[in-house]
Amino acid sequence: MDRTPDPHHRPTGPRAERKRQAIVTAARKLFLRDGFGVGMDAIAAEAGVSKVTVYNHFGSKEALFTAVVAGALDEPVTDGAAAARLDRLADAPDLRAAFLETARHWVRAVRDDGEVAALRALVAAELHRFPELAAAWQRGGPTHHHPEVAAVLTALVERGRLEIPDLEVATIQLHALLVHPHLAFGHYGATLDEGLTDRLLVSGVDMFLGHYAPR
Repeated sequence: MDRTPDPHHRPTGPRAERKRQAIVTAARKLFLRDGFGVGMDAIAAEAGVSKVTVYNHFGSKEALFTAVVAGALDEPVTDGAAAARLDRLADAPDLRAAFLETARHWVRAVRDDGEVAALRALVAAELHRFPELAAAWQRGGPTHHHPEVAAVLTALVERGRLEIPDLEVATIQLHALLVHPHLAFGHYGATLDEGLTDRLLVSGVDMFLGHYAPR
């Protein structure tokens, strides 16, 4: 039976982090292959850990699934090249140019990543049978689902380059301006051409930076 995690006793340290990543990787593979109904025993075996270890890290299958999807959403900004862009963004001499470069990479990766699309389809397919997925996702909030994006926005605020009174709202707005159009069209099997994609990116970045520019 699934049990509620105790965040104060979640394993920590480099070894625990390696196990956590192994569990998420295994869970992603099996969720995509077998759906949300896959057993925690199978996930533990695929990760090379015990079932107790899986529960110690995540507490429930819903929490593990949420971690899998959240990790997939941030992948386009956490791979090697993208992470380097994010690291440089807060101190970039030309913030608009750096923001556009990062946004183009993010959108291109989201648009072209078949596994992320498959995970979104899986969430939609399973919600009617497992409504607890929606509750688990809601508890996380946008800054939890996009920690790297939230972190760089926070750094820009700390350096005085943006003024963001509500980080959660800003995180949702940035995602809506840059990524959501491609998710919406992709849901119906359609894509936006390169010209329209770039126009949306440029106007989206300009709207975001203009709205949150220091007064």
